[in-house]
Amino acid sequence: MELNKEMYAFLTSKARQLTEEWYESLDKSDPDGVYASDDPDVIAELKEQNFRFHGYLCNLLISEEEAFYKEFDEWIFEVSRSKEHVNTPIHFIIREFMRVRLQYMKFIDEFSQENEHIDAARVSEWRDKFIKAFDNVILKFTKETYEYQAKMLEAQREMINELSSPVILLKGGTALLPLVGDIDTQRAKFILENTLNQCAKLRVNHLLIDISGVVMIDTMVAYQLFQLIEALNLIGVSSTLSGIRPEIAQTAVQLGLDFESIHTVSTLAQALHF
Repeated sequence: MELNKEMYAFLTSKARQLTEEWYESLDKSDPDGVYASDDPDVIAELKEQNFRFHGYLCNLLISEEEAFYKEFDEWIFEVSRSKEHVNTPIHFIIREFMRVRLQYMKFIDEFSQENEHIDAARVSEWRDKFIKAFDNVILKFTKETYEYQAKMLEAQREMINELSSPVILLKGGTALLPLVGDIDTQRAKFILENTLNQCAKLRVNHLLIDISGVVMIDTMVAYQLFQLIEALNLIGVSSTLSGIRPEIAQTAVQLGLDFESIHTVSTLAQALHF
């Protein structure tokens, strides 16, 4: 334990040097990301994050493993969500973890050479301990980054769905739902839920659904569209469907969907004059 404390004191005394040497050797020719920034504030924050990294990592020598990783999770959570790191390709970040790991291997060797009473077994133990810690931190960091970016992507997808599937209130309780682009099963489900909620919120009694801008509708999406019209009918909203192209009509027929009870017109202009 005393040797661990000696190594801890040695490494923490080198923390600022580790940070400065790391930044000076940094490949600043990356096409984008935090490591390519020339913004003084970004550089200062990057160095501070690296310096705090050493503070957390060196605790490996004096803390219980469970407590060590619990404390380190705070750094991982913060840095993986920082704007600059979110905009940095993950392989650049892993590259820097690996370069810092090499720094630690170098300083372990330096410390052992300066202290002849330290045997090879203890040096090997320290190297293995730090390599394991780096591997675990890299895994946790990439997992945290993936989960955070997945949440961001889902939020953006929901926003795009809302913007691309608007219920536009016209007059006299009539509203328009213009559908444009590809509609997959996931988007069709969102359209169903969002349209019902918006129609209830806006007190719509007649909804014009225009699908002239829809590129393609497969059998599942056609069925979802039919379900939307049926669900609207259940909450007291009548529908007019416009823009049905021949191939979409053929899909509906093949599915056996009965559109006889649904008012259909060829164009949106005709629907607006209904």
